[in-house]
Amino acid sequence: MKTVPIISAQEAASKVKNNDTILCGGFGMTGAPVHLLHALAETSIKGLTYIGNNVGEPGLGGDRLLTNGQLKKMIGSYFTSNPNAVKWAQDGKVEYDLLPQGTLGEAIRAGGMGIGGFFTPTSAGTVLAEKMETKIINGIEQVFVEGIRGNVAFIRAWKADTAGNLTYRMTEQNFNPAMATAADIVIAEVEEIVAVGELDPNQIHTQACFVDFLVEAKLQKEHLGSSASVGSKKASEDRLNIARRALKELQKGDIVNLGIGIPTLVADLIKEEDGIILHTENGMLGVGPEPADGSGAMTNPVNAGKIPVTAVKGASYFDTATSFGMIRGKHVDVAIMGGLEVDEKGNLANWAVPGKPLLGVGGAMDLASGSKKLIITMNHNNKDGSPKLVKSCELPITAMNAVDMVITDKAVFKIGESGFELVELMPGVSLEEVEKSTGVEFLNNLN
Repeated sequence: MKTVPIISAQEAASKVKNNDTILCGGFGMTGAPVHLLHALAETSIKGLTYIGNNVGEPGLGGDRLLTNGQLKKMIGSYFTSNPNAVKWAQDGKVEYDLLPQGTLGEAIRAGGMGIGGFFTPTSAGTVLAEKMETKIINGIEQVFVEGIRGNVAFIRAWKADTAGNLTYRMTEQNFNPAMATAADIVIAEVEEIVAVGELDPNQIHTQACFVDFLVEAKLQKEHLGSSASVGSKKASEDRLNIARRALKELQKGDIVNLGIGIPTLVADLIKEEDGIILHTENGMLGVGPEPADGSGAMTNPVNAGKIPVTAVKGASYFDTATSFGMIRGKHVDVAIMGGLEVDEKGNLANWAVPGKPLLGVGGAMDLASGSKKLIITMNHNNKDGSPKLVKSCELPITAMNAVDMVITDKAVFKIGESGFELVELMPGVSLEEVEKSTGVEFLNNLN
């Protein structure tokens, strides 16, 4: 068995050259190679193309490279989690490309597996696909995405043996396993290095042939940023009513993905006896409630909102590519997401506002087009009173012909061949009020 060199974080940083493309693991700060990134931030290396789900958080991880002016370009899925990334993009200080989260993960996996590219239905019909090759496959419009590779990959694992075999902990897999296959030089930052033979072969996630160097570095609570602990959650009665009504649409045995915002409130209402299995796209099936003791990602997995959660009996962990394979492969029964606009054709807009940079799509496009049933939960109107249920979406589209049901603080609608169908009024709301506040005609199917 080979022996992988064990080096310092500073030696690892010296492997990166000016104008390199670097792959950086992590989801938020969970599973992020923070020590390697901080060491690189102490160098004079510039002109880097940074590929990752996001660019760290203020003062942490990739953010230090960004604010040092070391990044020429960032390629990722959700830059909006870092206000510095938004500002630098708005000011034109850094170039950026935005990819749906599942597309990013699959592109890295393809690059690492020697595959030139692939077709995916995700983002078809949206602004992200405007310059991409498209093709109708089995009657579905799909866009072509090229595989992604880098010069250097910085990844984070929990344990390694001296041969370079790696094992990950909980939701710290995310992009790391795919990135370990997709760069000329792969450097793994790990919590602990053990002798060959001490890792159970059944528990090895990344094989030794992919890893070139190891760095042992201990994770501290301050490295986890917003995932270090559980914050307080407050919700109005209107939002709770929407969540309660959404829960009624779920059945025992359903695999369900909950988006951020109102949908996360549904998780707090689910009981063990309900038999509903929650999926989170950063790599977990069997999501439980937030930890009662307020502890964070040092001891718990995190969900798609980067909030620490617990695991129910029978839960499992996996990487980003597998997670979005579940979504695109129609293995998620129901997705509950927030919305900005929904129109009578079932088109959804929920990720961007005109006039602002398109910096954060996350997993929304994959989930909207890939889940078997899509429920949108949102306020009926904007703060200025304008309707969110409209004849035709004016905001950038997330997915075409995707929405099955909309639950607002005023009413419940199904979307059928004839458009919106009113099926229920929310407590204390009159039909007249719904008619006045809805931007499109609808069928009245109240019982």
